Amino acid sequence: MSRVTIERDGLTLVGDREEPFGEIYDMAILMHGFTANRNTGLLREIADKLRDENVASVRFDFNGHGESDGKFEDMTVVNEIADANAILNYVRTDPHVRNIFLVGHSQGGVVASMLAGLYPDVIKKVVLLAPAAQLKDDALKGNTQGATYDPNHIPPVVPLVGKKLGMKLGGFYLRTAQVLPIYEVAQRFTGPASVIYGTNDEVVDPKYAKKYHEVYENSELHAIENADHSFTGQYQTPAADLAAEFLKPLF
Repeated sequence: MSRVTIERDGLTLVGDREEPFGEIYDMAILMHGFTANRNTGLLREIADKLRDENVASVRFDFNGHGESDGKFEDMTVVNEIADANAILNYVRTDPHVRNIFLVGHSQGGVVASMLAGLYPDVIKKVVLLAPAAQLKDDALKGNTQGATYDPNHIPPVVPLVGKKLGMKLGGFYLRTAQVLPIYEVAQRFTGPASVIYGTNDEVVDPKYAKKYHEVYENSELHAIENADHSFTGQYQTPAADLAAEFLKPLF
């Protein structure tokens, strides 16, 4: 594993790269969720399993998360797409990389789906794990993971609650979330996609994963019985196995 840094509009994004054998290989870009970081157990296990299949991977902290620059309250889905675009440009210019895959968990799934929709000619496969397209409806309702606000008069910052107490979400995140064309952009990707969700997801209603499967032209849908939003405990390995199996080379 090697540490990688890239610049995006004056911010330094920090990541880790897993290298397989050989001169030419496929590479997956792994994207974490809201308030998480690149080193969640799920993403690390997916990276390890992909390496075992001789698929490279790179996983970065989005702006305002982990070791990357930026303040959390300045983060939006839109600027996470800009982060992901910078990472994609880094991967595209690597002469060793053959096919490029995107893997995203939760909000990272939304980012991955929209980036693939913007680059349907570049991305070969997409894996979404508990994709959090609900974030748009939450912003329209004025309730983001228990933090409430007036959706018609969003304040400059909204303090988060529960496990995320002490963190502040920017009002611009919520204003842009209300108008994100998530599925409209995502469905422009017509290559193979795998959508994985837990039946006991306590953060994102499974109907949002099912809708991805409906709008995609070429997708498979996997339900992991009793798994929560983060596929914790005994559910992590089945989720990672599904992702790695879908992306392993065909030869």
